[in-house]
Amino acid sequence: MKKLTLLHSNDMHGDFFESESDGIMSGGISRLGGYVEKVRKEEKNTIFAIAGDMFRGSVIDSDYMGLSTIDLVNLLSPDVACPGNHEVDYGIAHLLFLEKCARFPIVCSNMFVTMNNTRLFTPYVNIEIDGMRILFIGILTKEVLASTKTEKIIGMLIDVEDAAREVGVICDNYRTTSTDMTILLTHIGIEDDRRLAQLLDPRWGVNMIIGGHSHTSMEQPEIINGIPIVQASYGTKQIGRFDILYDEQKREIHEWKWNCIPLNDETCEKDPAIEDVLNLYREESDFKYRRIVTRLARKLTHPSRTQETELGNLYADMMQDDSSFDIMLFGSGAIRKEELGPIVEYADMLENTPFDDVVHMLEVTGAQFRRMVLHILRDEAWQGHTEFYQFSKGVRIVYRKSTHELLEFKFNGEDITDDMHLKIAMQHYHFINFDEFFGVPLSEVIQNRHPRIVITSVNNIVEEYMTLHQGLDAHVEGRLVILE
Repeated sequence: MKKLTLLHSNDMHGDFFESESDGIMSGGISRLGGYVEKVRKEEKNTIFAIAGDMFRGSVIDSDYMGLSTIDLVNLLSPDVACPGNHEVDYGIAHLLFLEKCARFPIVCSNMFVTMNNTRLFTPYVNIEIDGMRILFIGILTKEVLASTKTEKIIGMLIDVEDAAREVGVICDNYRTTSTDMTILLTHIGIEDDRRLAQLLDPRWGVNMIIGGHSHTSMEQPEIINGIPIVQASYGTKQIGRFDILYDEQKREIHEWKWNCIPLNDETCEKDPAIEDVLNLYREESDFKYRRIVTRLARKLTHPSRTQETELGNLYADMMQDDSSFDIMLFGSGAIRKEELGPIVEYADMLENTPFDDVVHMLEVTGAQFRRMVLHILRDEAWQGHTEFYQFSKGVRIVYRKSTHELLEFKFNGEDITDDMHLKIAMQHYHFINFDEFFGVPLSEVIQNRHPRIVITSVNNIVEEYMTLHQGLDAHVEGRLVILE
């Protein structure tokens, strides 16, 4: 028997610094590195894998367009990683540059150049350790298409069925008699991981799926089609760990156990080398971004993407205030912090809304807006990772899940009728994916009035509004009510 320890992390999102909770310091990339190094010393055979979304969430990341993140992750010395949807935020060309800076393999089997079907990344990697040969295959979320709409030369397999077939292609071509384990490193979210596992042919020999994207916290793996699926929430406050016993005579996994390990003062020390490099970046960042923008009335929260939140109301209202449109639909996923304030520094502001793009105004009928809202609130919204929105003041929506109906649908106290016309606004990312995110063809909406850009920078609005309005407060007030 041989033992293999497989560590995995996902959705770091620039969560570089430790934080305190109940008197215990936890998280931070140097502590993540400290745990990985500790296990490498304790266990003869250790592999560390990252399941996407290393980028975004910190001004240190955005200031250097991911180069600082690659610099720090290189110090973690991962054995393999797959890209996540936020890895393309700085553009495909820049991602390929960052890949050249990475001192670890980045694998993705289903992202390619459309003109000649050439893959952008190596689709797999074989890692050999103590006579064992482990095949890792990378699978990326279809949501990468959403942020690369303007890069027509880039394509990818867009559904789970296609992804499953691609796994079969890789296994048929590159899984050999010398392969001991096959592991999928995915960034498609827990729902699609489940569907993918169901579609995998047992003859392909996939042993486990290590995933990311949906930020799923798990106490134990889900077993689908005999394949364990795991994910380690998000950030750097925890790490997933498989301890595997491999029977080299039978050429099969004899047994395994999995745990999600908290990373804090009690479980590991910080890596001093990573801490030193991080402090260099922190000094530069503090010099540029440690200034106070505003003081909120209290700490405001954004605990979930699929509900009305305090921060969601605040940001939607800031965009709509003194504007030329009636309703702002602010993407829940565009708000990156779970809480903000009461003191808001410039770095906090930028990290909370890192996707600083333009805002488009469109005119929709009441009937079209109803279809849009029903699409946003479809069953998939509660099961996986669809786009969800925060609504500006004046909106009152009451929706019953069990019957899929709108019990109330009002604006400024009046029922929204089918023939009513409303001016709505949204960020560019949602505009270029209008058909998919809202379930109504953009070509149909354009017939009402041609859309136009009304804000050129979200953070221009946020900074000015926060600076001029000290003591801002916001409450969950029933703009969006979901009944079971």
